[in-house]
Formats: sequence, structure tokens, C-alpha cells
Amino acid sequence: MAQAPGMLANPFQVAQEQLDIAAKKLNLAPQVHAFLREPMRELHVTIPVRMDSGEVKIFKGFRVQYNDARGPAKGGIRFHPQETIDTVRALAAWMTWKCAVVDIPLGGGKGGVICDPKSMSEGELERLSRGYVNQVGRILGPETDVPAPDVYTTPQIMAWMMDEYSKLVGHTVPGVITGKPLALGGSLGRDDATARGGVHTVRDACKHLGIDPSKATVAIQGYGNAGYFAAKLLPEILGCKVVAVSDSQGGIYNPRGLDSEAVLAHKQRTSSVVGFRGSKPISNADLLELDGDILAPSALEEVITESNAGRMKPKIIAELANGPTTPEADDILYKNGVFVIPDFLCNAGGVTVSYFEWVQNNYGLYWELDEVHRLLDKKMTKAFHDVLGMAQKNKVHMRTAAYMVAVARVAEAMKLRGWV
Repeated sequence: MAQAPGMLANPFQVAQEQLDIAAKKLNLAPQVHAFLREPMRELHVTIPVRMDSGEVKIFKGFRVQYNDARGPAKGGIRFHPQETIDTVRALAAWMTWKCAVVDIPLGGGKGGVICDPKSMSEGELERLSRGYVNQVGRILGPETDVPAPDVYTTPQIMAWMMDEYSKLVGHTVPGVITGKPLALGGSLGRDDATARGGVHTVRDACKHLGIDPSKATVAIQGYGNAGYFAAKLLPEILGCKVVAVSDSQGGIYNPRGLDSEAVLAHKQRTSSVVGFRGSKPISNADLLELDGDILAPSALEEVITESNAGRMKPKIIAELANGPTTPEADDILYKNGVFVIPDFLCNAGGVTVSYFEWVQNNYGLYWELDEVHRLLDKKMTKAFHDVLGMAQKNKVHMRTAAYMVAVARVAEAMKLRGWV
């Protein structure tokens, strides 16, 4: 599914194309394949919000429950001015495969609201958050659909949403939403879970490839939550040297290494990593093509395409972002010997610890941080080796293998339920 230069592919079509490849490899029954190509259900809502000016502004929102054969739908809520239903559908599909590949008893969902949260006051954000739950709350619940934070949503927003849902049902329901503040039933270890899970997969990829991570250099595109914690944890846990990072305004490069905390402090002061003392400027495009060992795309979709994949030189690409690589780029990278840890395996640490939070909420029993870290490592390690084994057995790249593992698990659940 090639696209014109400079044009992004439809993310849901990308997700469907990736599924199609796995379905063919698995010899999936036509009716199972057809069922899995589309969301089971989706809700489009209109949300009136009184702004600080007194004006009532109308926002459009979505909630997609892609597949719940293996358990309640699970997936974040995004507040973004360019949000689209096809992006939400794609992310809900990837959440389905993500939960299945790490073998947790949840399905896939996603939500979104078209808005610009950066231009909204705290009061406006609270009213929008509560309004969203008022509209979609009828399909949410700890046994049906469990949201979480995503792009431009926060633990505070999750707290408002949990409170609003609790008002609707008449009692406190902490298990309806994950990613909450600790004081309202959040889990220890959730803040860095996405990056920490990714670091575990990088560790296992290095073992598989015979790479000494303590001698490896890393470039990270994106310096939000996942990117910052990757820059912090890769050196701490594996001894890697982070030489380049970037955000939406540009990037910085220092072959001697970058201090993650100092870069974060600079970004908090200036709103960007650009201009960090002792570094050289680098564009996001050039960062992707640096000659290094590990590349971690941690920002937006479709930054690795057939137009730049052939120039990329890392030994490992660790996809902390959702959907950073197109199917055409996957084929090029595989032929060039680049080992890609696909997004819904690499960044599954976040949903895994969200699952732990949901379990703790439902039991009313909370774990220590070292227990969360131990269980996360165990889940991510097993998932990596399940996918690697599938890749080696079928002589396919890791993304197709991850799809094969995940789709087979969802298809089995659907068959056992008698759906298809």
C-alpha cells in the first residue's frame, strides 16, 4: 500500500494490511479473518462543554471496542486536534494484538476526542473529561471496557473520569480506568512501564544478536514519557549510551552521550530539547538515519517509510511509538538485516502494568514496586521469546511473527466462544 511522497497512509488500512499478512501465514479461516479486520463496535459522541468564556463549544469524540474475545476492552483515550476515527480504529486493533501478544486477559479498545488540550484551561479540560465519560460511560466498566491515559491525557484526567463514572453508577469504581494517581488506586511502576518493558525487549534482542548493550549507542526520536524514560533506563539497566534525542521542534546529538535528566530539565525550561548545551542540532529525519546500534522511534506514526528505510543503519529498532513503520519499510529493513522489535510487543509494558493496576483495583490489594518490576520483566521476556520463536519457525520478520502469535490467540478465543 504505497502512498504518494509526503502523504501519510491511513493508519487503519496499515493495521488491516499487517493483519492480512499474518492471516495468510496462519491460513486463517476467511470468516475469522473478515471478523478481525473490523472493530466489533464503536461509539461516536458529541460533547458540549461550557468554556471559561461562557461559550458552549461542541467536541467530537470516539470510543472503539475492537475485539473483546479474550476479555474486557483495554486502551487509552487521546485528546488531540488531529484525532481521527481511523487512527482510533487502528490503535484499538493494535491494542487487541498487544494484549494478546503479552498474554493478558484483555481485549483491545481506544478512545479519542478532537480538541487542542494545550489551549484549554484546567477547568475546561475537567469539564471535557467528565463530558466524555457522560457520553461513553454506558459502554465502559471494569468488566467491559477499561480506558487509560494516552496522548495529551494525564493521571489527573483519569481521576476526573473515574470520579464521573463512579457518580453515574453510585459508588467508587477504581477498576474502570487505569493510569490513575496512586492516591486513587494507581499502580506503582506505571510511570515508566512503557519504556521499561521496551528496555527488557532490547536486552533480549541484544542477547539474541550477540550485541553487548554496554557498548551500544542509542538514538531516540521523541522525548515524551516513553522517550525520556527510555533515555533514562537504557543507560541505567543496560549501560547503553544515548547519543541523540529529539522532539517535535528538532533534535540534539552528542557522540559522547547525553544526560537524560539534564536534557529533561532543559526541555522543561525551554519547551524543547533543541539548544541543549554541549550538543549539536540534528533534524528528526537525520536522527532516524544515524549510524548507531539502537534506534527507538518514540513519537508518532509512520516515520519509517519506504522512502527512508533503505538508508537506516541501526542493528535494532525498538518501536516505543505506535505504528512508526509502514509495511513497505518493514520489508526493506528485514532484507537489510535490521532487527525490528514491533510496536505492540516493544511498547506493551504500559498496558501490562495497566493490567496489573486493574487486577490490584479489583482485588483491593496493592503490590510493592519490586513486585511490579518482577512481573513486568517476566511477562515481557516470555512475550519476546514467543514472538522470536514464531519468527524463526516461519522465517518471517518480528512484526509478522508478533501478529501471528497475537492473532492466533484471539482467533482461538473467538472459536472457543462459538463466534465464528
